[in-house]
Amino acid sequence: MITIHLVGADGRCRSIVAKAGANLMRVATDAGVAEIAADCGGMLACATCHVIVDPAWAAKLPPPSSDELAMLELTAAPCEPTSRLSCQIVFDAAIDGLVARLPTTQY
Repeated sequence: MITIHLVGADGRCRSIVAKAGANLMRVATDAGVAEIAADCGGMLACATCHVIVDPAWAAKLPPPSSDELAMLELTAAPCEPTSRLSCQIVFDAAIDGLVARLPTTQY
């Protein structure tokens, strides 16, 4: 099992656990993380699953695709250099312990 830590705008940290291969958006929404809206259901057609990956972890993720970069231009909260769409972050052993912040809004 792999653990990812999500830090809300209020500073509260929630840890979610999943098997390798699951994506962060699905696991977070299934766990009731309301700050991830995921309107498109993970189809890379919206930007409502925006997260900001801690810089110490960002390099451990595969680089974003051109489609993900295009969607990140549509986020409601300002993008940061380590902004990602959580539907594109797949749980694997290399990111066990990853920390990501949740933006103040998805709309």
